[in-house]
Formats: sequence, structure tokens, C-alpha cells
Amino acid sequence: MASTEIVEALQGLEDASATQQDKPAGYKKLLDQILALGSASEDFSANLKAFIDSILSDNLGIVAARPLLGAVVESIKTISDPDIKIYAGTTALRSLEPRVVSFEEQDAQLREMLADAYTVQEEYIEAAKVLQGIQLESSQRRIPDDHKVATWIRICRLYLEEDDTLSAETYLNRAKNLRHKVDNPELILGFQLSEARIMDASRKFLEASHAYHSFSFSTVLDEEERTRALSSAIICAVLAPAGPQRSRALAKIYKDERAPQVAEYGILEKMFLDRLLSPDEVTRFSQNLAPHHMAKTADGSTVLAKAVIEHNLLSVSKLYNNIGVDELATLLGLDAQKAEGYAARMLEQGRVSGSIDQIDGLILFDGVEPSAEQGGSGQRRNVTGGGLRKWDARVQGVAEELERVASMIQQQQPV
Repeated sequence: MASTEIVEALQGLEDASATQQDKPAGYKKLLDQILALGSASEDFSANLKAFIDSILSDNLGIVAARPLLGAVVESIKTISDPDIKIYAGTTALRSLEPRVVSFEEQDAQLREMLADAYTVQEEYIEAAKVLQGIQLESSQRRIPDDHKVATWIRICRLYLEEDDTLSAETYLNRAKNLRHKVDNPELILGFQLSEARIMDASRKFLEASHAYHSFSFSTVLDEEERTRALSSAIICAVLAPAGPQRSRALAKIYKDERAPQVAEYGILEKMFLDRLLSPDEVTRFSQNLAPHHMAKTADGSTVLAKAVIEHNLLSVSKLYNNIGVDELATLLGLDAQKAEGYAARMLEQGRVSGSIDQIDGLILFDGVEPSAEQGGSGQRRNVTGGGLRKWDARVQGVAEELERVASMIQQQQPV
């Protein structure tokens, strides 16, 4: 509850006998008095709320109230304790809510200040939500396109901090609509970086790797951030589906003279040279990965495990002309059925060239390097794996037809 002294002062200012010309100066003097008591005072938030409610009442005009409310916002910004700042800011927002249309500028300033405080506390979702309340499509004030895009990108990046890619992408798409109107290099870079992080989280690893590698050359970023971008490019390239497109991405990064400086260079080199990866190497590499890189896929394996299995299978195809399914399973650390399934899928998608002999339990590699058109998009004009499945279906059809004919003969000529 507000202190008696402040309540009495506010009642005096609200009195009908007080002249309108004297009220702004009286409110300003009272605000200075509230601030003089300090934010640590038990009555500070209550005094501030009472003050805001008073200046938003009908006894003071909008024109006079706006600079006073702006002064309140500036006073809250000076509070050093984030908890008190958040409490005072949310209290002010609640008081302002019924008349926010008349005070959109002050409302936006309060929300940006609150977002800063929540970010300091690492409460990123709360920071994003409070920024969402800013009226960016307003008829009351003109808002530059740069400011709109900056706000949407900030909300996007806050959601990305909590791995909420769905919400992040919503605000990135809003920024995308005004992307062509923005010339600020830092804003453009922030947009591109957010887009890359969303592609990364959405498992579009090849596109993300290309974007991260481009950022690593940006002069807007400092040296540490460029190194981090290069590291992210390697991680995404490693996690991308094995095939010609990934091989090109690995080659591009491997030839970068800065690559040996990052911790992930060892696994990059082995993948580029088509060498088999050992479990120990994979374990060391996994220590630097984000949680979504270790997420489970539809078949129960992690994103990393699937990428390693596919890479090792691709490496086997370049080491051997043929290999037994059981031997392949041993090399991949899988059972025979799963190993054959991985091989069939990569053959069907054109990422490995060869065929499967199910009768002898062999996988035959023809040594032909699949082209990017065949292997990267999941489509191929002459798909060996697809041919195998068609062959299986035809064999099954013949067997079923033979069984039907045998049943007819038995019905007509019983023994």
C-alpha cells in the first residue's frame, strides 16, 4: 500500500480546486520525491502504482500525462535490482493497460525495458512474451521498418534460446516480409543468423552449414564469433545426410585454412577422407553438441548416431566392392536387419550406388559416385533400391497367383 504522505499529495493534485497549469509541475515534484525514497523502499512499487494511476486518471490531460509517464519509465530503468525492476515494470504495465492506445510509445518503452530485465535473469520466454505486446502496426504513431524488423528478430532469437523453433519461425517470417526494406548490416546479419539457427534446429543441416560458413567470413562479427560460426558449419555438415551434397559441403570447409583451428577439425578430416569413425571419436564430438543435435529420430536413433551410421556406410562403399550384411552390421554397430534397412534406403535415395543380393546376403557396390542430382534430393531416375522393392513385389505377386491357381486346381480335382 502507498505511503500516507504520497496518497495525501496525490489527493491534493487530483482536487478540483487545483489549477491545470500547476498539476504537471506538482506531479514532477512528487515523482522526484518517490524516487528519493529509493527503489529499496517497501512502499516504492505501491507509491509508483498510485502515481501512475493518478496521472492516467481523467484529472490530467493526455498531453501532460505522456511526459510524466515517460519520466516514470526512465526512473524504472535506473533500478539496479532486476527483480525490483521487473516488479515495478509489470505494475506500471498493468496500470497502463486500460489506456494503452493513448500511451503506445510509453508502453513500448516499458516492454523493452522489461525484456532487458528478463533477459538478464535468463527468462527468455517471458522476455519474448512481453515484447510481443508492443503495438508495431499502429495508427497512433509511425514506426520505422528497421525498428519493426529489429523487434521481431529479437523475439525470434529469444525463442531460439529456449529451442522453441516454431514460435521463432513465426516472427522470423514477419521480419522476412520487410527484409527487402532494411539496409542496416547488423539487422541483416541478425536475420540471417536467426534463419540459420532455425534451419539447424529443423534439421536442415546442409542449408544451415552453408549459412554458418558464410557468416564465418563476415567482418561485422568479431573473431570469436566467426570461429564459433565456423564450428557450427562443421557440426551441421557432419550431421547432414551422407551423399554427394554433403561431400561438397565438407570439401568446402576442409579447404578453409581456418578449419584446423577449431575443435571439430578431427572429425571433419576423417569424414572428408571417407574414413570410418570410431565410437570414441563420436563420443568426443558429441560433447560439443546442442540438445537438438542429440534428439531421437523416427527409428529411435539420435540425429548424430544416424549421421555417423550413414557416413560409415558410405565409407564402406568406397572401401569394398561387396560386403555381407552381417559383416556390415558389425561395422555399423547394428543388427543385420537395421544395417540392411539403412543400405536399402541410401541405395533408393541414390546416395550410394549399388544393389542388394538378399539371397546370398550381400550388398554389392558398383563403385560409381552418385551425382548431386541423384543423391541430394532424395530422388533418382534409375533408383536401384526402388528396383529391388519392385522386384520383391513382383515375386510376391507371382507367388500369390501360383497359390490361387493351386487352390483352384485342388477344388476342381480333389485328391
